[in-house]
Amino acid sequence: MSYDREPVEATVSELKPRMKSVNITFKVVEKGEAREVTSRRDGETHRVLDATVGDSTGIVLLSLWDDSIETIEIDKTYRLENGYTSLFQGHLRLNIGRYGNITEAETPIEEVNTENDLSAQEHERPRRYGYGRDRGYSSGDRRGGRDRRRGSGRRY
Repeated sequence: MSYDREPVEATVSELKPRMKSVNITFKVVEKGEAREVTSRRDGETHRVLDATVGDSTGIVLLSLWDDSIETIEIDKTYRLENGYTSLFQGHLRLNIGRYGNITEAETPIEEVNTENDLSAQEHERPRRYGYGRDRGYSSGDRRGGRDRRRGSGRRY
C-alpha cells in the first residue's frame, strides 16, 4: 500500500480542513509573538508562532515551530511544498509539518486580500465514525452502543 499523495496546488481561498500534500505560494503579512509549549509526544519545550500569510484570494494563519520562526520574514513571498491544513480550536491553520519544505518564491506576491480571513471562520470538528457496528464503535459512540462495564460479552 502506498501512502504517497498527489500534491494539491492551492490558493489560500481553496484551503479546507484536513488537506494533505498542499503546495502553495504566499506572502507573509504579519508574525505574532513566539510562545513556548511542551510537546505531549516527547515532553520537550518548543517555540511556536502564528504568522498571517496570504495571496490575492485571502489570508490564513501559518504555524511556525522552532527554527522556522527565524527563517520567515514579513513582506517576503514563500513557496510551501507538501504542507497540510488542520483545525486548531475550530479555526483553519496551514502547517509546514515534518515533511514540508519552505523556500523563498521566485516571483513575489504584490497584493494580499486581507478581507477573506479563512482562519477567522469557525469550522465544526468533523465527527469521526468508528469501524462499523460489528467491529468497535460507530455513529460517534465510542462504546458501540453497549456499555462495556456491564459485560456485554463482546470481545475486542
